[in-house]
Amino acid sequence: MGQVCQSCGMPMDKDPGGGGTEVDGSRSSKYCSLCYDTGAFRQPDFDVSQMQAFCIDALQKKGMPRFMGWVFTRSLPRLERWKTS
Repeated sequence: MGQVCQSCGMPMDKDPGGGGTEVDGSRSSKYCSLCYDTGAFRQPDFDVSQMQAFCIDALQKKGMPRFMGWVFTRSLPRLERWKTS
């Protein structure tokens, strides 16, 4: 498996925006465009459980069963953004 967003766990090669952006406009190699824009998180006040619920809801809207959404997001606490939370 390739690199994943260190906030939501989405494979970076599936990111519709090609990666988030830093303040200077360069692409982030750590965070996807759905989580990170101009050097800041789009959901800055989320804790890991809120991010997991947000991702499960988004995946369910795309047709994935909730249980599978949970399976895909259960590793979020091990991602870089959440290790210190």
